[in-house]
Amino acid sequence: MNSPLSYCPNLREVMERLRTLYDRRAMDRIFAVMMIPSRAISDFAARYPAGPCDYPDPEDRLAFWDAHLRSRVEVLDDSVPSAYLSECDQGLYGGIVGGEVRYAADPETGWISSMVPPVLKAWSDVDALTANTRSEAFRRFRRQLDVFRSGGTGKFGISHFILIDGLNFVFELVGATETYIALYERPERIRQAIDFAFDLNVMVQETFFAADVLVEGGTCSNMVQWIPGRIVSESVDPFHMTSVDDFERWGREPVERVLARFDGGVTHLHGNGRHLLEAVSTVRGLKAIRLGDDRGYPRAFDILPEIRQRAGDVPLVVACRFEEFVRSLRRERLTGGTLYQVADVPDAATANRVMEEVRRYRR
Repeated sequence: MNSPLSYCPNLREVMERLRTLYDRRAMDRIFAVMMIPSRAISDFAARYPAGPCDYPDPEDRLAFWDAHLRSRVEVLDDSVPSAYLSECDQGLYGGIVGGEVRYAADPETGWISSMVPPVLKAWSDVDALTANTRSEAFRRFRRQLDVFRSGGTGKFGISHFILIDGLNFVFELVGATETYIALYERPERIRQAIDFAFDLNVMVQETFFAADVLVEGGTCSNMVQWIPGRIVSESVDPFHMTSVDDFERWGREPVERVLARFDGGVTHLHGNGRHLLEAVSTVRGLKAIRLGDDRGYPRAFDILPEIRQRAGDVPLVVACRFEEFVRSLRRERLTGGTLYQVADVPDAATANRVMEEVRRYRR
């Protein structure tokens, strides 16, 4: 049967494999995304230095993603090709409520992301917050979504993108420091902003899913590749700098509320957020956790058996390098129930040879 995505000729096999992972039926198996060199990212880096930049032409961004994903057609791994609306990152949500959206380029990934300076001058301004669907930020989101959907149809999907709800949204309004202070001095304002953020995020994500972005009934994902249902991408980053008790008081309910509004969600933990692992692993509706690596903390790959023990049977996504992945694969030391994002793979032929071993692996 032909694949519905020409840039993923083995899509149906990949979907069945990923379905077993996210249904938590693959604790003895491993999965892998093999990252080969990308000319599209090299070309992007030659055009964009790291740092602030203007909002790009969506057609130009479509061309970037098309070239990048097309270059991976011969890689028969566990990836599902999808473009990421990186420009509609954090800044979209702040921009919808009147913030000044600023963009920045990352030459290493080919992303152009967005943020806003604090939107509000005073806490009392929360009372006047409105979601302006005629704002420039929202109009850019809709146009870029339309351009990607039209240009990618039949070739690649469109990934879900990050929620900015809960304390993440309060950061957009007043900044991180004022948010943390307000947890103790203005809790009623925090709750008010969180409630507003829920409605805002639901509106944005419903707009995304209404654009016919599902592939074979599932959501494409920069975090987990593809997963059945309408799945959102949540963030608990503000609690990386707080205690587990703070997460339980301020984080769990908003996260579980929005995950219940859809078909669940995925999230990520940075190195400084691993103290949250047990708590986050028990969030209702959570489908998977991507583990980030940060300076000053052990790499997740190096301590994965310990992380697996703490996370239970939650599917994990972990980054590693090609040589160490192959070495651990052949020594049968890879942790099951995990999607490995393998960097520095020399070429497609090498990737495919290793993937034959990956599919046979049982532990």
